[in-house]
Amino acid sequence: MQSHDARIHTSYADLVRLQNHALSFTLLPHLHASNSMSGRHLSLFRGRGLNFEELRHYQLGDDIRSLDWKVTMRTGKPHVRVYSEEKDRHCLILVDQRSSMFFSSQHCMKSVVAAEVAALSAWRVLRDGDRVGVCIADTDKTQWQVASRAQPKLLEQLKQVAKANQQLSALSADDEKLTFSRWINELSRRALKQSTIIIVSDWSGCSADDINRLKQLQRQNDVLAIMVVDPFETELPEKIAKQGWVVGDGTHQIMLDSQHKVAKASQFLLTEKQQQIVQLQRLMAAKRLPCILLSTTGDHISQYKQAVGGG
Repeated sequence: MQSHDARIHTSYADLVRLQNHALSFTLLPHLHASNSMSGRHLSLFRGRGLNFEELRHYQLGDDIRSLDWKVTMRTGKPHVRVYSEEKDRHCLILVDQRSSMFFSSQHCMKSVVAAEVAALSAWRVLRDGDRVGVCIADTDKTQWQVASRAQPKLLEQLKQVAKANQQLSALSADDEKLTFSRWINELSRRALKQSTIIIVSDWSGCSADDINRLKQLQRQNDVLAIMVVDPFETELPEKIAKQGWVVGDGTHQIMLDSQHKVAKASQFLLTEKQQQIVQLQRLMAAKRLPCILLSTTGDHISQYKQAVGGG
């Protein structure tokens, strides 16, 4: 098995190991109403409802009334039938793995931060007994996974996240049709209700129209915005004027060969990022949720847990 640099790419094993961190914080606390992430969690437990969810091996603590005797007799091992109530929480995690995410001036790539925070969130949701689905936006498509509370399903989704992350490189370029707006449009068409939607992205290409669509979703769901930022996206170091840097957005390029050009570029970047943050803060304020900013300094896991009220 080839080794990898965890600062540049994450791996399936890395994402699986994050389940250990899910024990130390609470993403959707059911009993702590004062916490910022308290939502409208209408069903606090999995019961014997109307919807069959899965058939699995009996585990210590399971209700013996849920035993499926036919399967138990046939296999020789106790199995239980698990049902979900109509009002359980459905969590959808959108993780950005587009080319703009393959950047960092600090410890690790924005794409790594996004992938690991998305995986950590998914493990926490699964531990809470809720359904979780992951949507991945990579350089040429969006992958929408069916939400499930079965661990094997989550593991399959994490494999896809790791695969999308490892495909990113300095040569990656996005399909021109795969824009942030298209991603949000696809989300809107799913007509979700009473769900938690977590978006982990640098929000590159996000427009005012996209924010308005999210406001519509926020009326019947809990939308949590997580922005991955790098210091270079708000302020460029002055010394690059002497180094003849050429920067671009995939379409246009500019040579930063003077202090004036560097200062002008920094001001533009800062203004654009501040406008995005203000828009997201207003969106989050509707539900008294935090607008979470995560850096590429390498301590994004602890930053995230602190932001949602965890340890």
